[in-house]
Amino acid sequence: MSAELISILVLVVVFVIATTRSINMGALAFAAAFGVGELVADLDADGIFAGFPGDLFVVLVGVTYLFAIARANGTTDWLVHAAIRLVRGRIVLIPWVMFAITGALTAIGAVSPAAVAIVAPIALSFAARYGISPLLMGALVVHGAQAGGFSPISIYGSIVNGVVERENLPGNELVLFFASLVVNLIIAAIVFVLFGGLKLKGRDLDSEGDGRTKGNGTGELAADAANLTPARTATLTALAALVVAVLVLDLDAGLSAITLAVILSAFWPDASRKAVGEVAWPTVLLICGVLTYVGVLEEMGTIEYAGNAVGDIGVPLLAAVLLCYIAAIISAFASSVGIMGALIPLAVPFLAQGEIGAVGMIAALAVSATVVDVSPFSTNGALVLAAAPDVDRERFFRQLMVYGGIVVAAVPAAVWLVMVVPGFG
Repeated sequence: MSAELISILVLVVVFVIATTRSINMGALAFAAAFGVGELVADLDADGIFAGFPGDLFVVLVGVTYLFAIARANGTTDWLVHAAIRLVRGRIVLIPWVMFAITGALTAIGAVSPAAVAIVAPIALSFAARYGISPLLMGALVVHGAQAGGFSPISIYGSIVNGVVERENLPGNELVLFFASLVVNLIIAAIVFVLFGGLKLKGRDLDSEGDGRTKGNGTGELAADAANLTPARTATLTALAALVVAVLVLDLDAGLSAITLAVILSAFWPDASRKAVGEVAWPTVLLICGVLTYVGVLEEMGTIEYAGNAVGDIGVPLLAAVLLCYIAAIISAFASSVGIMGALIPLAVPFLAQGEIGAVGMIAALAVSATVVDVSPFSTNGALVLAAAPDVDRERFFRQLMVYGGIVVAAVPAAVWLVMVVPGFG
């Protein structure tokens, strides 16, 4: 049996054990990375740790630390109150407001995880307070980020269009943008309907936006939620500074968040004392362990092995749909940008045959590789999981995993049928 097949089977075993024995999958993945890396791939410790997602570790810790402080001093309550007043008390609009905000942020150039890191804690705090499904709110935040993610001036759009140009393939920036926008909008609408979004119409707040519901008595905002204390003012300033640091100054979101959290802690230590303990450490272990193992797979060539095996298939349409599925499956556990950069060149040989439209195939690959970012193992899904307050994290993790699995199973085939089979481009 080849080393690549062994590494894939070990990954399956990790999933099975974690699911049946309730062991943190990240801890299992670290052990698997050590065993496969040392015994199968002949990697030393440096080679194994090369896949450790240090940047994601810092983002998860930094963002959850900062927003734990915001929860402790009542800033998130204030933001919820402000959001209610903005939509005149209509809770049904809040998920779509979050969808639109993240979409706008990525469309104008924010990296998708950075936009989710900024919006998700606020959105999920609102969901927790009013009994809205965290899966509904989290999914709309992530799909909103991906809806705007391929605008011609966005990070994802620039990367894909650059790869297309470098490989001398025909491309269409607007088709790429609108393909992602429409697919994510449709999925968001389906999620909204299936997970109770329509029921929110009967829970509109009164015109004063003071937290009292019409009919079913969902929880009230704290009496002082509308008051801006010095700590809240400073925290709002810190959150605004995080947005500027990430979107304008192009600074790292995790390092910026930790720095701002430390500054707030220095001035208001009482409100911040428990914030470090509220960092989602089990989630951090889970995500970092799995991605470290994925890094071992990349280092030993398993990812390239799978892509090349598909590329050797003699039926272009079959190869196309398999590439879409590979993009979706791998991206659910790894960097969407990295997957797109690797798989588009793999598609060049059969695109050159002229039997598959390049524009449609590239759009299908891009959508397949990013729409699955709701997976709890992807950066965006991990941020949603870590940001959700007052939830059973194991249950929420399983919900995200099942939902991500459904997206992985359904969307690549759908976009292949709509974008590739007709031969666009």
